[in-house]
Amino acid sequence: MSRSPDHPITRSPDLKSILLSAGEASGDTYGAQLIHAFRQLAPRATFFGMGGEKMRVAGCDLLVYAHEVSVVGLVEVVTHLPHIRRQFQRIVEEAARRKPDAAVLIDFPDFNLRLARALHRLGIPVFYFVSPQIWAWRTGRVKQIRKYVRKMIVIFPFEQEFYKKHGVDVAYVGHPLAYTSPPEVARQDFAAANDLDAGKQWIALLPGSRQKEVLLNLPEMLGAAQTLAAQSKEYEFVLPLASTLDANWMDRQLSTAKSLVKLTDDASTTLRHSRAAAVASGTATVEAALAGTPFVVVYRVAPLTWLLGRRLVSLNTFAMPNLIAGRHIVAELIQKDFTAANILRELTTVIPEGVQRQQMIKDLHDVREKLRDNRSAEAPALRAAREIVGMLA
Repeated sequence: MSRSPDHPITRSPDLKSILLSAGEASGDTYGAQLIHAFRQLAPRATFFGMGGEKMRVAGCDLLVYAHEVSVVGLVEVVTHLPHIRRQFQRIVEEAARRKPDAAVLIDFPDFNLRLARALHRLGIPVFYFVSPQIWAWRTGRVKQIRKYVRKMIVIFPFEQEFYKKHGVDVAYVGHPLAYTSPPEVARQDFAAANDLDAGKQWIALLPGSRQKEVLLNLPEMLGAAQTLAAQSKEYEFVLPLASTLDANWMDRQLSTAKSLVKLTDDASTTLRHSRAAAVASGTATVEAALAGTPFVVVYRVAPLTWLLGRRLVSLNTFAMPNLIAGRHIVAELIQKDFTAANILRELTTVIPEGVQRQQMIKDLHDVREKLRDNRSAEAPALRAAREIVGMLA
């Protein structure tokens, strides 16, 4: 992590235990970054809670693996509720036993906002890193945050004003992905490592980081890929596997398309070397924007979930790059508009060289600039850790 000269590392040797809770692939990445940052400030600190493989490798004692509770949609949550409650209670009971110095919750609001309330009642200081999208839907949940969260640490510039307006102590630290060095893997080397043809144009498919998302998003993506492949032999299709998904499970979902789609384990490098992409709404759209790869945003949830949830949404756009830009710069195919034919239509406008492709590349560059907080060269996770340690001093 970079270190800003006007913010020397100040250590807090009294910080001994931190609870972390992340429920998605992106949260797992940010959680691992936070652990490394905390170790610079509080070398003796230990970590426990919920996350994924990256957090485990970074040294977090995982009581619950994120994939055990990561469910998409209002309807889907209901069927998994007993299991989710058991895992939730396990974390709360362990927090009561270990009495951590602080808890840091990462996005994943349906689970983490309830956890914030339980931890607050135990007298554990609660911090939030990476805001839930409550500015987009179910805005009333800001009352819970104001009551139970000591400080909200946000990664998008427009979020700071939202929380200030609602009386929440907030700090903006920049987006972690915007501070990550671009992949240095050469195209030829990446092709050799993943059995790809470097001479073809790669089209990336990112159907989501949770099984339910993949089940809902992948079929239409594959339909578009099959049509595109039939039209030209110059394309090859790549699917970066999220850390929260199993490769064997994904192979089964690809079924007859296994020969058409190659799996990789690096979304950032895959996107950077791809000609275009179809990307499920979420953090992956930010990765695509940072890679500068023209793409189309897609997303689908169960029909009843959409019917119930759409009334709670206060925005007319879902794609984060569009929200950051303040206008539509990438196409959004949501719910009934998400079809293989529409994916194909949008991709074929940005794959060839031309005005539309170049305009999107320019717009994505502007989004990348907005995602960096130019007031500091320090990595967001380290800035977040510093905010938390400073409030505990």
